[in-house]
Amino acid sequence: MSRSYTPGLKILARTKIIKKRQLPMKGNVHLKIGDIVKSDTIVASTELPGNVQMLNVANKLNIEPENVPECMLVELDESISKGQIIAESKGIFGMFKSQLKSPIDGTLANVSEITGQAILSEPPIPVEVDAYTSGTITEVDDEEGVTIETVGALVQGILGIGGENHGILEVVTTSPSDELTAEMIQEKHKNMVLVGGSFLTKDTFEHASKIGVAGIVSGGFDYTDLSKILGYSLGVAITGSEDIGPSLIITEGFGRISMAVRTYELLSSNAGKFAAINGSTQIRAGVIRPEIIIPSERENGEIRDYEEADLAITDGSLIRIIRAPHFGKVGKVKSLPAELTKMESETLVRVAEIEFENGEIEIIPRANLEMILT
Repeated sequence: MSRSYTPGLKILARTKIIKKRQLPMKGNVHLKIGDIVKSDTIVASTELPGNVQMLNVANKLNIEPENVPECMLVELDESISKGQIIAESKGIFGMFKSQLKSPIDGTLANVSEITGQAILSEPPIPVEVDAYTSGTITEVDDEEGVTIETVGALVQGILGIGGENHGILEVVTTSPSDELTAEMIQEKHKNMVLVGGSFLTKDTFEHASKIGVAGIVSGGFDYTDLSKILGYSLGVAITGSEDIGPSLIITEGFGRISMAVRTYELLSSNAGKFAAINGSTQIRAGVIRPEIIIPSERENGEIRDYEEADLAITDGSLIRIIRAPHFGKVGKVKSLPAELTKMESETLVRVAEIEFENGEIEIIPRANLEMILT
Protein backbone atom coordinates (compact mmCIF):
# COMPACT_ATOMS: atom_id res chain seq x y z
CA MET A 1 0.00 0.00 0.00
CA SER A 2 1.33 3.46 -0.92
CA ARG A 3 2.10 5.93 1.87
CA SER A 4 2.85 9.65 1.92
CA TYR A 5 3.96 11.68 4.94
CA THR A 6 2.39 15.13 5.38
CA PRO A 7 1.82 17.76 8.06
CA GLY A 8 -0.87 16.67 10.50
CA LEU A 9 -3.87 18.52 11.89
CA LYS A 10 -5.35 16.92 15.01
CA ILE A 11 -9.08 16.62 15.64
CA LEU A 12 -9.25 14.08 18.44
CA ALA A 13 -12.21 13.28 20.68
CA ARG A 14 -10.11 11.82 23.48
CA THR A 15 -6.32 11.91 23.62
CA LYS A 16 -3.44 12.48 25.98
CA ILE A 17 -2.43 16.16 26.01
CA ILE A 18 0.90 17.34 27.38
CA LYS A 19 1.50 21.06 28.00
CA LYS A 20 4.77 22.60 29.15
CA ARG A 21 4.30 25.75 31.21
CA GLN A 22 7.49 27.78 31.49
CA LEU A 23 8.59 31.12 32.89
CA PRO A 24 10.35 33.66 30.63
CA MET A 25 13.23 33.69 33.13
CA LYS A 26 14.14 31.78 36.26
CA GLY A 27 11.79 32.14 39.22
CA ASN A 28 9.78 30.02 41.63
CA VAL A 29 7.83 26.83 40.89
CA HIS A 30 4.97 26.42 43.35
CA LEU A 31 3.93 22.81 42.74
CA LYS A 32 5.36 19.30 42.78
CA ILE A 33 4.95 16.14 40.72
CA GLY A 34 1.56 14.55 41.25
CA ASP A 35 -0.26 17.77 42.13
CA ILE A 36 -3.63 18.19 40.43
CA VAL A 37 -4.26 21.63 38.97
CA LYS A 38 -7.11 23.65 37.51
CA SER A 39 -6.73 26.00 34.56
CA ASP A 40 -6.30 29.08 36.75
CA THR A 41 -3.83 27.48 39.19
CA ILE A 42 -0.61 29.52 39.34
CA VAL A 43 2.16 27.00 38.73
CA ALA A 44 5.17 29.34 38.69
CA SER A 45 6.04 33.01 39.13
CA THR A 46 8.93 35.40 38.74
CA GLU A 47 9.70 39.11 38.50
CA LEU A 48 11.02 40.88 35.44
CA PRO A 49 13.42 43.76 36.08
CA GLY A 50 11.67 47.12 35.89
CA ASN A 51 12.53 49.79 33.32
CA VAL A 52 15.44 52.07 34.16
CA GLN A 53 15.79 55.82 33.84
CA MET A 54 19.02 57.78 33.61
CA LEU A 55 19.27 61.09 35.48
CA ASN A 56 22.13 63.48 34.79
CA VAL A 57 22.46 64.67 38.40
CA ALA A 58 25.59 66.74 37.73
CA ASN A 59 23.80 68.71 35.03
CA LYS A 60 20.58 69.11 37.02
CA LEU A 61 22.38 70.39 40.14
CA ASN A 62 25.09 72.25 38.23
CA ILE A 63 27.91 70.43 40.03
CA GLU A 64 30.97 68.43 39.03
CA PRO A 65 30.43 64.68 38.41
CA GLU A 66 32.84 63.71 41.21
CA ASN A 67 30.65 65.60 43.68
CA VAL A 68 27.46 63.74 42.79
CA PRO A 69 27.80 60.84 45.30
CA GLU A 70 28.03 63.15 48.29
CA CYS A 71 24.96 65.06 47.14
CA MET A 72 22.73 62.00 47.02
CA LEU A 73 20.16 61.82 49.82
CA VAL A 74 19.31 58.13 49.31
CA GLU A 75 21.43 54.99 49.42
CA LEU A 76 21.89 52.42 46.68
CA ASP A 77 18.96 49.97 46.45
CA GLU A 78 16.87 52.22 48.71
CA SER A 79 13.21 52.55 47.77
CA ILE A 80 12.17 55.94 46.47
CA SER A 81 8.84 57.46 45.48
CA LYS A 82 7.88 59.81 42.68
CA GLY A 83 8.44 63.45 43.72
CA GLN A 84 10.83 62.52 46.55
CA ILE A 85 13.96 64.69 46.82
CA ILE A 86 16.83 62.31 46.08
CA ALA A 87 19.74 64.77 45.63
CA GLU A 88 20.65 68.22 46.85
CA SER A 89 23.61 70.48 46.11
CA LYS A 90 25.66 72.02 48.91
CA GLY A 91 24.92 75.55 47.76
CA ILE A 92 26.93 78.60 48.73
CA PHE A 93 27.44 79.03 52.48
CA GLY A 94 24.50 76.65 52.93
CA MET A 95 22.24 78.78 50.77
CA PHE A 96 21.01 78.66 47.16
CA LYS A 97 20.73 74.88 47.23
CA SER A 98 19.40 72.99 44.19
CA GLN A 99 17.27 69.92 44.63
CA LEU A 100 16.44 66.99 42.37
CA LYS A 101 13.21 65.00 42.66
CA SER A 102 12.65 61.43 41.52
CA PRO A 103 10.49 61.15 38.38
CA ILE A 104 9.40 57.58 39.27
CA ASP A 105 8.63 55.13 42.02
CA GLY A 106 11.40 52.56 42.34
CA THR A 107 14.93 52.22 43.69
CA LEU A 108 18.29 53.91 43.25
CA ALA A 109 20.30 51.40 41.26
CA ASN A 110 23.61 53.17 40.62
CA VAL A 111 25.46 56.48 40.95
CA SER A 112 28.54 57.35 38.86
CA GLU A 113 31.14 59.89 39.89
CA ILE A 114 32.61 59.61 36.38
CA THR A 115 29.55 60.58 34.34
CA GLY A 116 27.62 62.33 37.10
CA GLN A 117 24.55 60.22 36.34
CA ALA A 118 22.23 58.20 38.54
CA ILE A 119 20.29 55.16 37.42
CA LEU A 120 16.78 54.72 38.79
CA SER A 121 14.98 51.41 38.45
CA GLU A 122 11.22 51.08 38.31
CA PRO A 123 9.58 48.35 40.45
CA PRO A 124 9.95 44.79 39.09
CA ILE A 125 7.09 43.44 36.98
CA PRO A 126 5.46 40.34 38.48
CA VAL A 127 4.90 37.45 36.04
CA GLU A 128 2.67 34.50 36.84
CA VAL A 129 2.18 31.40 34.71
CA ASP A 130 -1.07 29.50 35.18
CA ALA A 131 -1.78 25.88 34.30
CA TYR A 132 -3.88 26.83 31.20
CA THR A 133 -5.73 23.53 31.44
CA SER A 134 -6.68 21.20 34.26
CA GLY A 135 -4.52 18.12 34.72
CA THR A 136 -1.71 16.54 36.72
CA ILE A 137 1.87 17.75 37.17
CA THR A 138 4.15 15.09 35.66
CA GLU A 139 7.48 16.99 35.56
CA VAL A 140 9.01 19.91 37.41
CA ASP A 141 11.91 21.97 36.05
CA ASP A 142 13.47 23.75 39.02
CA GLU A 143 13.03 27.53 38.81
CA GLU A 144 11.65 27.23 35.26
CA GLY A 145 8.24 25.57 35.06
CA VAL A 146 6.22 22.37 34.97
CA THR A 147 4.75 19.83 32.57
CA ILE A 148 1.02 19.13 32.83
CA GLU A 149 -0.69 16.05 31.48
CA THR A 150 -4.42 15.75 30.89
CA VAL A 151 -6.85 13.71 28.80
CA GLY A 152 -9.52 15.30 26.65
CA ALA A 153 -10.60 16.52 23.24
CA LEU A 154 -8.08 18.36 21.08
CA VAL A 155 -9.04 20.44 18.04
CA GLN A 156 -6.38 22.29 16.05
CA GLY A 157 -6.99 25.07 13.56
CA ILE A 158 -4.88 26.24 10.66
CA LEU A 159 -4.52 29.84 11.87
CA GLY A 160 -5.22 31.82 15.02
CA ILE A 161 -4.59 35.17 16.66
CA GLY A 162 -4.75 36.22 20.28
CA GLY A 163 -3.22 34.37 23.19
CA GLU A 164 -4.58 32.03 25.82
CA ASN A 165 -8.14 32.24 27.07
CA HIS A 166 -10.67 29.87 28.55
CA GLY A 167 -14.38 29.57 29.21
CA ILE A 168 -17.44 27.41 28.74
CA LEU A 169 -17.84 26.16 25.16
CA GLU A 170 -21.01 27.35 23.43
CA VAL A 171 -22.12 26.46 19.88
CA VAL A 172 -23.96 29.50 18.53
CA THR A 173 -24.81 28.53 14.95
CA THR A 174 -27.11 25.68 13.95
CA SER A 175 -24.85 24.18 11.26
CA PRO A 176 -21.20 24.30 10.13
CA SER A 177 -22.22 26.30 7.05
CA ASP A 178 -23.96 29.13 8.95
CA GLU A 179 -22.36 32.55 9.37
CA LEU A 180 -21.81 33.75 12.92
CA THR A 181 -23.49 37.16 13.14
CA ALA A 182 -23.40 39.90 15.76
CA GLU A 183 -27.08 39.32 16.60
CA MET A 184 -26.24 35.78 17.76
CA ILE A 185 -23.75 37.03 20.37
CA GLN A 186 -25.47 38.20 23.55
CA GLU A 187 -24.49 39.37 27.03
CA LYS A 188 -24.80 35.82 28.36
CA HIS A 189 -21.86 34.84 26.16
CA LYS A 190 -19.41 36.90 28.18
CA ASN A 191 -16.29 34.85 29.07
CA MET A 192 -17.43 31.98 26.83
CA VAL A 193 -15.69 30.26 23.91
CA LEU A 194 -18.08 30.46 20.95
CA VAL A 195 -18.23 28.09 18.00
CA GLY A 196 -19.53 29.52 14.74
CA GLY A 197 -19.87 28.03 11.29
CA SER A 198 -18.44 29.20 8.00
CA PHE A 199 -17.64 32.86 8.59
CA LEU A 200 -17.80 35.98 10.73
CA THR A 201 -17.10 39.60 9.86
CA LYS A 202 -14.82 42.14 11.50
CA ASP A 203 -17.89 43.90 12.95
CA THR A 204 -19.07 40.63 14.51
CA PHE A 205 -15.63 40.05 16.02
CA GLU A 206 -15.55 43.57 17.46
CA HIS A 207 -19.05 43.10 18.89
CA ALA A 208 -17.87 39.87 20.57
CA SER A 209 -14.89 41.75 21.98
CA LYS A 210 -17.18 44.40 23.50
CA ILE A 211 -19.35 41.69 25.06
CA GLY A 212 -16.24 40.11 26.59
CA VAL A 213 -16.24 36.80 24.71
CA ALA A 214 -13.17 34.71 25.58
CA GLY A 215 -12.70 33.02 22.22
CA ILE A 216 -14.24 32.32 18.81
CA VAL A 217 -13.82 29.29 16.56
CA SER A 218 -14.84 29.76 12.92
CA GLY A 219 -14.43 27.91 9.65
CA GLY A 220 -13.34 31.00 7.72
CA PHE A 221 -12.47 34.66 8.07
CA ASP A 222 -11.60 37.49 5.71
CA TYR A 223 -7.84 38.12 5.33
CA THR A 224 -8.31 41.88 4.92
CA ASP A 225 -10.43 42.05 8.08
CA LEU A 226 -7.80 40.04 9.93
CA SER A 227 -5.15 42.57 8.94
CA LYS A 228 -7.40 45.42 10.12
CA ILE A 229 -7.89 43.77 13.52
CA LEU A 230 -4.15 43.23 13.91
CA GLY A 231 -3.19 46.63 12.53
CA TYR A 232 -0.70 45.06 10.12
CA SER A 233 -0.56 42.43 7.39
CA LEU A 234 -0.16 38.93 8.73
CA GLY A 235 3.16 37.42 7.66
CA VAL A 236 4.99 34.26 8.70
CA ALA A 237 5.88 35.42 12.20
CA ILE A 238 4.42 33.75 15.28
CA THR A 239 1.06 35.06 16.48
CA GLY A 240 -0.46 34.88 19.94
CA SER A 241 0.81 37.99 21.70
CA GLU A 242 -1.87 40.30 20.26
CA ASP A 243 -4.07 42.12 22.74
CA ILE A 244 -7.30 41.93 20.72
CA GLY A 245 -9.81 40.59 23.24
CA PRO A 246 -11.14 37.19 22.15
CA SER A 247 -8.78 34.55 20.81
CA LEU A 248 -9.75 33.71 17.23
CA ILE A 249 -9.16 30.31 15.63
CA ILE A 250 -9.83 29.64 11.95
CA THR A 251 -10.24 25.94 11.26
CA GLU A 252 -10.46 25.91 7.45
CA GLY A 253 -9.03 29.02 5.78
CA PHE A 254 -9.68 32.52 4.43
CA GLY A 255 -13.08 33.27 2.97
CA ARG A 256 -16.50 31.73 3.57
CA ILE A 257 -15.61 28.10 4.20
CA SER A 258 -17.90 25.77 6.10
CA MET A 259 -16.30 24.25 9.15
CA ALA A 260 -15.47 20.59 8.58
CA VAL A 261 -18.41 18.48 9.73
CA ARG A 262 -16.19 16.30 11.93
CA THR A 263 -14.73 19.38 13.68
CA TYR A 264 -18.15 20.98 14.17
CA GLU A 265 -19.68 17.78 15.52
CA LEU A 266 -16.82 17.20 17.96
CA LEU A 267 -17.09 20.74 19.32
CA SER A 268 -20.89 20.48 19.47
CA SER A 269 -20.67 17.26 21.46
CA ASN A 270 -18.65 19.13 24.08
CA ALA A 271 -20.95 22.17 24.36
CA GLY A 272 -21.36 23.31 27.95
CA LYS A 273 -17.92 22.05 28.99
CA PHE A 274 -14.83 24.01 29.97
CA ALA A 275 -12.46 24.78 27.09
CA ALA A 276 -8.98 26.28 26.95
CA ILE A 277 -8.22 28.14 23.71
CA ASN A 278 -4.93 29.45 22.35
CA GLY A 279 -4.59 31.36 19.07
CA SER A 280 -0.79 31.15 18.93
CA THR A 281 0.31 30.11 15.44
CA GLN A 282 3.60 29.68 13.64
CA ILE A 283 3.34 28.71 9.98
CA ARG A 284 6.96 28.09 9.13
CA ALA A 285 9.66 25.82 10.63
CA GLY A 286 8.70 24.69 14.10
CA VAL A 287 4.97 24.74 13.38
CA ILE A 288 2.71 25.86 16.23
CA ARG A 289 -0.99 25.18 15.80
CA PRO A 290 -3.84 27.17 17.36
CA GLU A 291 -5.84 24.84 19.58
CA ILE A 292 -8.92 24.17 21.65
CA ILE A 293 -8.47 21.78 24.58
CA ILE A 294 -11.50 20.34 26.36
CA PRO A 295 -10.39 18.31 29.41
CA SER A 296 -12.35 15.09 29.84
CA GLU A 297 -14.77 14.74 32.72
CA ARG A 298 -14.56 10.92 32.48
CA GLU A 299 -11.76 8.96 34.04
CA ASN A 300 -12.24 5.97 31.75
CA GLY A 301 -12.52 5.70 28.01
CA GLU A 302 -10.44 4.96 24.95
CA ILE A 303 -7.48 7.30 24.48
CA ARG A 304 -6.35 8.05 20.93
CA ASP A 305 -2.60 8.61 20.93
CA TYR A 306 -0.81 9.58 17.76
CA GLU A 307 2.63 8.76 16.49
CA GLU A 308 4.75 9.74 13.50
CA ALA A 309 3.32 6.80 11.56
CA ASP A 310 -0.14 8.38 11.91
CA LEU A 311 1.01 11.16 9.58
CA ALA A 312 1.31 8.66 6.73
CA ILE A 313 -1.50 9.20 4.23
CA THR A 314 -2.91 5.96 2.84
CA ASP A 315 -6.08 4.92 1.05
CA GLY A 316 -9.06 6.16 3.08
CA SER A 317 -7.12 8.83 5.00
CA LEU A 318 -9.03 11.99 5.88
CA ILE A 319 -7.21 15.05 4.51
CA ARG A 320 -7.57 18.78 3.96
CA ILE A 321 -6.33 20.71 0.93
CA ILE A 322 -3.93 23.47 1.98
CA ARG A 323 -3.43 25.29 -1.34
CA ALA A 324 -5.60 26.81 -4.07
CA PRO A 325 -7.76 26.12 -6.01
CA HIS A 326 -9.33 23.70 -3.50
CA PHE A 327 -7.96 25.36 -0.36
CA GLY A 328 -9.79 24.31 2.78
CA LYS A 329 -11.73 21.42 1.28
CA VAL A 330 -11.88 18.16 3.22
CA GLY A 331 -11.93 14.75 1.58
CA LYS A 332 -10.71 11.17 1.63
CA VAL A 333 -7.85 9.58 -0.26
CA LYS A 334 -9.14 7.15 -2.90
CA SER A 335 -5.71 6.18 -4.19
CA LEU A 336 -2.05 7.20 -4.23
CA PRO A 337 -0.73 6.57 -7.76
CA ALA A 338 2.93 5.55 -7.71
CA GLU A 339 3.83 7.22 -11.00
CA LEU A 340 4.61 10.92 -11.39
CA THR A 341 1.83 13.05 -12.91
CA LYS A 342 2.30 16.16 -15.08
CA MET A 343 0.34 19.14 -13.75
CA GLU A 344 -0.85 22.28 -15.59
CA SER A 345 2.42 23.96 -14.59
CA GLU A 346 4.24 21.22 -16.59
CA THR A 347 5.91 19.96 -13.41
CA LEU A 348 5.97 16.25 -12.60
CA VAL A 349 4.75 15.53 -9.06
CA ARG A 350 3.36 12.74 -6.96
CA VAL A 351 -0.39 13.06 -6.61
CA ALA A 352 -3.34 11.65 -4.73
CA GLU A 353 -6.85 10.91 -5.94
CA ILE A 354 -9.18 12.71 -3.52
CA GLU A 355 -12.91 12.28 -3.07
CA PHE A 356 -14.47 15.37 -1.48
CA GLU A 357 -17.46 15.40 0.88
CA ASN A 358 -19.79 16.30 -2.00
CA GLY A 359 -18.69 13.26 -4.03
CA GLU A 360 -16.43 15.11 -6.47
CA ILE A 361 -13.08 13.51 -7.29
CA GLU A 362 -9.93 15.51 -8.04
CA ILE A 363 -6.25 14.76 -8.62
CA ILE A 364 -4.25 16.79 -6.08
CA PRO A 365 -0.47 17.09 -5.59
CA ARG A 366 0.50 15.33 -2.35
CA ALA A 367 2.39 18.46 -1.23
CA ASN A 368 -0.99 20.23 -1.11
CA LEU A 369 -2.44 17.77 1.40
CA GLU A 370 -2.66 17.92 5.15
CA MET A 371 -3.52 14.87 7.23
CA ILE A 372 -6.43 15.20 9.66
CA LEU A 373 -5.82 13.02 12.71
CA THR A 374 -9.12 11.95 14.25
